[in-house]
Amino acid sequence: MLAVVMGVSGPGVFGEPATVPAAVSATLRPVTETEKKAIDYLVAQQGKDPTGKALTGPKEERAWMPQAGPGVTALILKGLVESGMKADDPVVVKGLAFIETFRQTDGGYYKNSNGNYNTSVVLSLFPLLPGDGYKAQIKGMQDFLKSVQEMDGKTDEGGKAVTKDHPWHGGMGYGGKGAARPDLSNTSFAIEALRESGVPANDPAIQAALMYVSRCQLNSETNDQPFAKGQTAGSFIYSSSNERAGGQVLAGYGSMTYAGLKSFLHAGLTKDDPRVKKAWSWLMETWTLDKNPGTDDEGGLFYYYHMFAKTLQIWGENNPVDAKGVKHDWRKELETKLAAIQHTDGSFINAKAQRWMEGNPVLATTYVLLALEEARR
Repeated sequence: MLAVVMGVSGPGVFGEPATVPAAVSATLRPVTETEKKAIDYLVAQQGKDPTGKALTGPKEERAWMPQAGPGVTALILKGLVESGMKADDPVVVKGLAFIETFRQTDGGYYKNSNGNYNTSVVLSLFPLLPGDGYKAQIKGMQDFLKSVQEMDGKTDEGGKAVTKDHPWHGGMGYGGKGAARPDLSNTSFAIEALRESGVPANDPAIQAALMYVSRCQLNSETNDQPFAKGQTAGSFIYSSSNERAGGQVLAGYGSMTYAGLKSFLHAGLTKDDPRVKKAWSWLMETWTLDKNPGTDDEGGLFYYYHMFAKTLQIWGENNPVDAKGVKHDWRKELETKLAAIQHTDGSFINAKAQRWMEGNPVLATTYVLLALEEARR
């Protein structure tokens, strides 16, 4: 079922258009045993609920976590295809059939909610599939994501115009059409999807999103938002709409900082940009794989691994040096860490901090599979 030599190159960086060649990449290292076990676990969970009980219904039996819409199924298929599974494998075929039931006339892939999130994930998957059979769907999703971006002419939840001075400007949230507070996580997914599907870094939508991402960074020199006043850390928070409560100083954390840095690179910023330098400096000061740095527990740990690997792969340094002068073979360190915490059935779960749905082993294992695939590049 698994062809371990297949791979797809990542998006262009530093302003270059993204490309997804049809040829098999020769730069991938072999699939690790940890990755194989994660793949086997996820394949076995298709069409089942978290307890392992088979789901009923012609749609549900093709999916993973169908209650979440097409997003989780698309994430898993992306990991499976990037790890070598063929597009005509029955697992992929069934998953794609489930996803296609969510296609809307406006180009998005969703049902009643979370239009941006679901569409972004599906858009990251389709360019990996061979041929041009999804060309129309890809263009439709690109247009949909641009249509739901918070831009001039729209209003926020309170009816205030979203001008370039508004903290929402350029951002995207979970929702589809209508006012919905944007956040860095969803904005970063949308940026990545647009870039990986061929949208150039200088596209107006990407550059508007760059403005939003910059306003999520704790850096008073480049962030004009009130909460950033006096901030110099360079880390990122979840949303530019955050405000200080009673004078409380907001703190950034690792998963959002990697997501922010990744978005900077996708938007064409170079390593010499002061925003990039600040983010990288904070990440090197807080280097760890034991927790999501900046959090008070292990919350968001597996999402952190996903952002960690994706960003470092794009960054392009095999052995970054942290603030203490320690050189890190990030691929080896990540693979070693994940192998040590994998369950015998191949799954992963965040038992210590189950918020953000990481108590669901399907989602946690999906994040790991995507991270391991990046580490093999």
